[in-house]
Amino acid sequence: MKPSSDVAFSEAVKRVQTERGSRTAYAKVESRGGFRVEIDDELRDFLAEIDTAFLATASAAGQPYVQHRGGEKGFLRAIDDHTIAFTELTGNRQYVTAGNLTENDRICLLVMDYAHRRRVKVWGTARMVDGEMRITVAAWDINCPQHIPQKVDAADAARVIAQLRARIAELEAR
Repeated sequence: MKPSSDVAFSEAVKRVQTERGSRTAYAKVESRGGFRVEIDDELRDFLAEIDTAFLATASAAGQPYVQHRGGEKGFLRAIDDHTIAFTELTGNRQYVTAGNLTENDRICLLVMDYAHRRRVKVWGTARMVDGEMRITVAAWDINCPQHIPQKVDAADAARVIAQLRARIAELEAR
């Protein structure tokens, strides 16, 4: 049986990994079965704190398309051990993602947590169901934080600034 990491590591990718010296490390991942395939509590907890993701699709001809998906924290949610869902918003009404999914249901979802420098990649297939996008997870993997810029949510920063201003005002009043 093929390891789940083969969803990302094609034979061409494995050749490049060999050429560049990282194949041995990823062969170890494969020997353990590859990437995770079931949604566990770690992924559920991560999704509950997320407000930003990027969804990649491709047309039948292979033309790639990546679109931002965002919402309140927790807009991405696991509805069972194999499915992630979120409400599909109208946006710019180009419907490139929706159109691509009618002819090629494979997706990759990059889920970002800039504040804590964390990201998760999810591979699978997607379909629209009653105004929701539902992603059937084939594999998922946590990426290292290297090169992820740390960014803080504006509302979180405003809350801390307000607390600091209140404390400064209190101290100045004394």
